[in-house]
Amino acid sequence: MIFLELVLQNFGPYQGRQVINLSPEENGSLRPIILLGGMNGGGKTTLMDAIRLAFYGPRAQCSTRGNLSYSDFLAQCVNSYAKPTEETAVELAFEHVLNNVQVVCRIKRTWTKNPQNGKDHLEVSIDTWLDDALTKTWEERIEDVLPLGISNLFLFDGEQVKELAELDAPPASVVDAIQSLLGLELAQRLSTDLEIIVNRKRKLLASKSELATIEAIEAKLQEHKDKKKAANKELASRQVDLKTAQDNLQKTLDKYTSEGGKIAAESSQLEQTRQALAEEGEANRDRLRGLAADVLPLVLIQPLLTEAQTQGEKELKRQQAEMARDVLKARDGRLIDYITELSLKPAQIDKIKSFLAIENRQLEKEIASTEESWLGADTETLHQLASLLGSQLLNQIKVTTEQLDKLKNIEEETASTEKQLLTAASPEAFELLKVALSKAQTELAQAQAAYEAIRRHCEDLDNAIAKIKKELEQYGKQTIDRKSDEHIINRAASVQDTLKLFRERLTLHKLNKLELEVTECFRFLLHKSDLVHRVAIDSQTYSLSLYNLQSAPVPKHRLSAGEKQLLAIAFLWGLARISGRKLPVAIDTPLGRLDSSHRQNLVERYFPDASHQVILLSTDTEIGALEVEQLRESKAIAREYLLKYDPSKRQTVVEQGYFW
Repeated sequence: MIFLELVLQNFGPYQGRQVINLSPEENGSLRPIILLGGMNGGGKTTLMDAIRLAFYGPRAQCSTRGNLSYSDFLAQCVNSYAKPTEETAVELAFEHVLNNVQVVCRIKRTWTKNPQNGKDHLEVSIDTWLDDALTKTWEERIEDVLPLGISNLFLFDGEQVKELAELDAPPASVVDAIQSLLGLELAQRLSTDLEIIVNRKRKLLASKSELATIEAIEAKLQEHKDKKKAANKELASRQVDLKTAQDNLQKTLDKYTSEGGKIAAESSQLEQTRQALAEEGEANRDRLRGLAADVLPLVLIQPLLTEAQTQGEKELKRQQAEMARDVLKARDGRLIDYITELSLKPAQIDKIKSFLAIENRQLEKEIASTEESWLGADTETLHQLASLLGSQLLNQIKVTTEQLDKLKNIEEETASTEKQLLTAASPEAFELLKVALSKAQTELAQAQAAYEAIRRHCEDLDNAIAKIKKELEQYGKQTIDRKSDEHIINRAASVQDTLKLFRERLTLHKLNKLELEVTECFRFLLHKSDLVHRVAIDSQTYSLSLYNLQSAPVPKHRLSAGEKQLLAIAFLWGLARISGRKLPVAIDTPLGRLDSSHRQNLVERYFPDASHQVILLSTDTEIGALEVEQLRESKAIAREYLLKYDPSKRQTVVEQGYFW
């Protein structure tokens, strides 16, 4: 299928007749993307609604319909400037293969402000010729062309992607599409039809009393089914309430923290911490004062003390030299006298005397070169000074440095604690924040309790329905005369069991194929190719589970918001691919909250390959100048339109071109 043309006449903000060429080709070259730009509120979603309305009429899932009747919805879609007698219309022309022949099919729906009988007028043409038979059976034939159940896989918007990304399990619309694609509803429908046939046969074979009993059981069964249907709706509603309560609690908690509520709640403990730090700091200062009262101040004159030590050692050396000189002179005199007595030769005695004279002169020279004593320090004093400089002062400096570092850390902790105390909310504001937080927590607890209650109620109803079905089956076996129709009843039960087994195996088979497609699409879109190796799909809830290369689970909360949206897009893309249908894809507001890298991957890898025809409805901030230029350079864009909206008139005009 290829969309060729969309015509809007007095539809929504589109006044008059406006024609949009959707053909995905330019100068005979196939290019998949049709780009339509428009600001929020400018009519992008209206175009999607027009396509859905053209296809499905009263069954169309349009964005603005809500709970309106079809008649009221049609009246609402009429342009506010249209005259009462003027027609409103949507037309969609598309290429399609019909009976193995490619034809151009055109769907046209027209109505006025007050539609006759609350309906529109439908015309379906084939190659410009009105086809009455196709028009009358269009609701059935459209299911062969684009079934309503899978339409959301090809016509979707950013909000749908956002919802799918945030939920743990797909919403009901996507679950219906999955079951439709997998062919599961056929087996379920056959099982239901068999049950109807069995019940009819039982009624034919039963006596009046037995018939009444069976009918009573069936009525009870139908009553429980109705209750289950209502309970399912309420469960969905409660799930929405629960999600809202969870979001509200998170917002309230963020506000509680950012506005100082958490600090205010901990202020007493913080004040104790500050007091303890103050006491520890004062004790540290006392230790520093004690150090200052000892020898530590001498560090200030350490160079002078070192000079004094040097001077004292010099003076001590001079004193020792002077004492040695006197001793040596006396010894020299005795030595000469002794040598004389030995009767040595005069020449030898002269040499000895000369040697001693030289030694004495050298000693005198050393004494003369030493400064005169002025310090007068004794040996004990010098020993004390050496001990002071060698160990005591060094130890005092080390201890003082450690104490100063400790005091600095204490002061930094004190400043941090005081800063936190300054950010605490005032008592009045804290009380309001505490009340709001308590209220949000209570609402969440109530929502959880309500959700659990209705969930348990649904389980009870399931059990009751199963019990009634078993009772009906057992009653039939016990009370109905087994004749020719009994064979049908017995065989039907066997067929139903076979259908159940078939459905389970079909589900696993089809889901395995879907898992491969979704995994391939997700890894293709994701720039972190090593983050996820496999995507698994639960056969009951159709929820997604992620696994890395080592087959270890990858929690979904580890994904960023952008990665979750890529996963949702990959899920929809995979579903569309396994459908086996070559259908156009239309995406409203496609880029959402994606960051630049994920946006780049989507522009490069998804838009050109999503289908043979891709209609993008974007704002100027989603597909911006950089992205549109990239798509143009890759020759992926066939046509560009700008939905120019006039706020004063609340009207939109379709013009050629884009924002840039």
